[in-house]
Amino acid sequence: HLDLMARTGFMAVLLAIALFLLPALYRRGYYQPALPYAGPLLGVVILAGYAGTAVWLVIDSGPANPATAVTEDSHQSSAPDSTDWVAYGGSNLAQRFSIADQITPHNADQLEVAWEFNTGDEPPSDAAPYAFQNTPQKIGDSLYVCTQSNQVFALDPGTGEPQWHFDPEVTQEAQEHVFSTTCRAVAYFEAPEAVEECPRRILLGTLDGRLIALNAENGTPCNEFGENGTVDLTDRMDPQAPGLLSNTSGPTVVNGMVVVGHQVTDNQRRDAPSGAVRAYDAITGEWQWTWDAVWTTPDQQPPEGEVYPRGTPNVWTAISADEELGLVYLPTGNPTNDQYGGDRRPGDDEYTASLVAVEADSGEVRWHFTTVVHDLWDYDLGAQPALIDFPTDDGPRAAVVQATKYGQVFVFDRATGEPLLPIEQRPVPQGAIEGDWTNEYQHFSPGMPNLGSLPGQEVEHFTGAHTWGTTPFDHLYCRIQFERMRYEGMFTPPTLDHPEGMLQFPGILGGVNWGSAAFDLDNNLMIVNNNRMPSRVALSPRDEADEMENIAPIGEDDASYIDQEAQPMLGAPVAAERGAWLSPLDMPCAAPPWGLLSATDLTSGEIVWSRPIGTSFDQGPWGIPTRLKMTVGAPTSAGPVTTAGGMTFIGATMDHYIRGFANATGEMLWEKRLPAGGQATPMTYMHEGRQYVVIAAGGAFQAETRQGDSVMAYALPQE
Repeated sequence: HLDLMARTGFMAVLLAIALFLLPALYRRGYYQPALPYAGPLLGVVILAGYAGTAVWLVIDSGPANPATAVTEDSHQSSAPDSTDWVAYGGSNLAQRFSIADQITPHNADQLEVAWEFNTGDEPPSDAAPYAFQNTPQKIGDSLYVCTQSNQVFALDPGTGEPQWHFDPEVTQEAQEHVFSTTCRAVAYFEAPEAVEECPRRILLGTLDGRLIALNAENGTPCNEFGENGTVDLTDRMDPQAPGLLSNTSGPTVVNGMVVVGHQVTDNQRRDAPSGAVRAYDAITGEWQWTWDAVWTTPDQQPPEGEVYPRGTPNVWTAISADEELGLVYLPTGNPTNDQYGGDRRPGDDEYTASLVAVEADSGEVRWHFTTVVHDLWDYDLGAQPALIDFPTDDGPRAAVVQATKYGQVFVFDRATGEPLLPIEQRPVPQGAIEGDWTNEYQHFSPGMPNLGSLPGQEVEHFTGAHTWGTTPFDHLYCRIQFERMRYEGMFTPPTLDHPEGMLQFPGILGGVNWGSAAFDLDNNLMIVNNNRMPSRVALSPRDEADEMENIAPIGEDDASYIDQEAQPMLGAPVAAERGAWLSPLDMPCAAPPWGLLSATDLTSGEIVWSRPIGTSFDQGPWGIPTRLKMTVGAPTSAGPVTTAGGMTFIGATMDHYIRGFANATGEMLWEKRLPAGGQATPMTYMHEGRQYVVIAAGGAFQAETRQGDSVMAYALPQE
């Protein structure tokens, strides 16, 4: 309906106005109608029809008859045994599922604000891309929150009152050099009884490359860890500028070790710091092992003064672990640079966009699977791997589920890497730029839905009919640009031969990104938000790129990420301009919905329900809010949490709301206005007999949502 209104609305309004003018023309003798007032009446009908459609869009919140999931009254063996939220995804299994069941579809509409806490963390400059993407952790009688600049607060879980505060004093320079100034999580470690100092610890990774251990009781550094409580993550990495190596997704504690990856800002330079993942003793901070795509001796480090191989695939998103199996699961990204791979080493390609299972005590690779071969699309693995009991014909199997930016969902045996669902190799378009190459096939998982597809299509393929605009004029602009771009499906190679570059669909955002999937473990449902927001990627030859303004990579000329005209890709023969495909009105060139929330039955592999989420209330042409609450399916950033009470909670959209949905039907049962954007994954817990739902509401620079510093908690009325 929204697409139809956009295509016809402008001309219809002009027609209605013209019909209203017919009586005036009649009085002046310009025409002689048989029914003088038929024109105005028809104009009223046209305007009323469009007004009625708009009202219907505002009132409508999803499918009229969503399907209903089959429910079972039992918990899986891998379900958590406590409502404490001890890691980013709930636990190291990353299921984003809570056994809390006080809030149900029958009472969710009664949820109200229980408390609000304001961190006071504000951007130090306009060049700091602030994003409050934290998921708090609840351990015992404290709720731990990490802010955009890595400040840590311990709060009372029932009141939000602060218990302690720690500020690592990350420099402004480091905050300006990252893709996103954020702290998604901290980690928690509880030492054996023999440890007297800091037996309970909060582990913090910072934007400027530090790993800090804090006393969970009072927030003071644990001095026996590293040097006065700090390990230097830039050791043997040599970043060209503060912030070019930054930990934004938090460390993972497994079997007495702290495993930490890091972000390297995209497409800056081929000689960026290594993507090496390292493990440290959680008590002493001593280095234990290193996994890297090119450095193949995990029990050794480079000699003092030397560095790990530069530009290797990093692990910027959250890491999962199975402590009983002693395996750590690493979802890798891309080598630098993303859109050019002609200079990659064999190890770079082998471990690009790969799920890698390494042994927790040694870092040795047990198994791995490469999702995208020779990735030129930035289809790195942003979603955290989830460890669940996966239903098979032979009974439940301990599995790892990996969702991807290009919409495929792969399922493997947790111990061996054996695919539990078929994996197909399908031919893809060829034709990379000179000096580069494309693989003849890519991997697809037909046993699960394609979460990067157009609604109702099993295989995604964008066409001119899917272009869109808020008026016929910007729609025409988008359609012309589409015809001038190269597009042959989701693996269309980047090009220099087309005037408008290449269309990438699903876009760089995904598919499924760092928000990851949540699992209703009682009913074998995977619930996940997925995007269908095309990107435009235009390459420029090196000589032309060097003439651009603000093209310097981070580490040269005080460059910051957000000021760049194009991403420089130093060391490659091209630079890249890339981002969401937008019209001159700064609106998507693809027809809505752009963001969906879907539930998949893991037993059948079928989508149970799917619905657009997010309204146009806080967005509009040129970034001007429409204040029309039409459910358009906005792009999402962050993910859901699901509960044994039968509810899923999610913010994520580009309007400032948190919402609650019934797991079985997808019906929206509750929503509340947030003080700022909700680009963070919520969590839930029980405390003193009351269930709370908590979300960081501080917006995100990249999503262009309102920024703030609120932590919001919701609960049922106490009476």
